[in-house]
Amino acid sequence: MQVDDILLIDDDVELCSMLTEYMGRYGFRVSAVHRGDTGLKAALEKPYALVLLDVMLPGLDGFEVLRRIRAASSVSVLLLTARGEDVDRIVGLEIGADDYLSKPFNPRELLARIRAILRRSSAGAPVAQEQTVLRAERLELNRAARTVLQDGQKIELTDVEFALLEALMQAPGKVVTREEMSEGVLGRQFHPFDRSLDMHVSRLRRKLGEHGAEDLVKTIRGVGYQLTVNSNTPEVTD
Repeated sequence: MQVDDILLIDDDVELCSMLTEYMGRYGFRVSAVHRGDTGLKAALEKPYALVLLDVMLPGLDGFEVLRRIRAASSVSVLLLTARGEDVDRIVGLEIGADDYLSKPFNPRELLARIRAILRRSSAGAPVAQEQTVLRAERLELNRAARTVLQDGQKIELTDVEFALLEALMQAPGKVVTREEMSEGVLGRQFHPFDRSLDMHVSRLRRKLGEHGAEDLVKTIRGVGYQLTVNSNTPEVTD
């Protein structure tokens, strides 16, 4: 059985002990760190499959840890926030968290979120050495290499941003509903008051804009999102 390494950065020692034991039953090896500064050092020293990051931490707070991780790594990060703190969730997603979960939480829900994130990060594995490339306008997405190029320049995306763009590029000119995006990319049912999807699309649009493709992703209010291109279908290369 494959064992995925997860880094848990949380100052709640009892919670860390419980999650280490619980996640171990499902094939995960959890390393727990209880300070933000030492957690940041650990996150950058070893290639973890995922980082579970609490917001309230001694040493460095979770937001600063996330900023510094994102400056150096695209590792998936699930942010642990206090229940009812909408601002924490919005800020975390803006900085680059892949998802969030409010405390206190059910370990089963955490397990489901982790599995959904890891499915996204491994979705681009090549099959029989074949590579599939989607192209729209001057944008190129390579599913196997997990890269996105605009005019030949690489755009650094998180796993969730990559999956969102991939879903849009598979249906250029068509509206992909919020429900489809939430279930297909985030791995859960869409809820009207959940801002996660909007924040991820906003970050994706901002990164595309930095490379001259700011108008490619359009929001269809109350419905979903659309990749606005001149061609009706993407070019697919095997």
